[in-house]
Amino acid sequence: MTAQRVCALSDLEQDTAVRVEIDGVPMAVVLDSDGEVHAIGDTCTHGDISLAEGFVEGDTLECWAHGSAFSLRTGKPLNLPAYEPVPVYVVTIDGDDVLIDPAVTKSAP
Repeated sequence: MTAQRVCALSDLEQDTAVRVEIDGVPMAVVLDSDGEVHAIGDTCTHGDISLAEGFVEGDTLECWAHGSAFSLRTGKPLNLPAYEPVPVYVVTIDGDDVLIDPAVTKSAP
């Protein structure tokens, strides 16, 4: 697979998640306060809840329903009730285009 355009960089609001889907893979795309774009799996591992509806703070995305915060860099949950990580995808910026390949994930440190 190759990276696909999911949105324009100029369409993203700082510290706000946007839900996108590529080939059936749901993702939450976030422009953090440092200007870095992240893409993580959109489904909370504690329940079937969209993380894109949650709250961004620093480099975390918090599930609105259960309060688990996930690292935007590693996908690891930082508190209970979630204990399984979500996938983190490689993001490429090409001009104003945000590109993601749903087959390419970052390995957690």
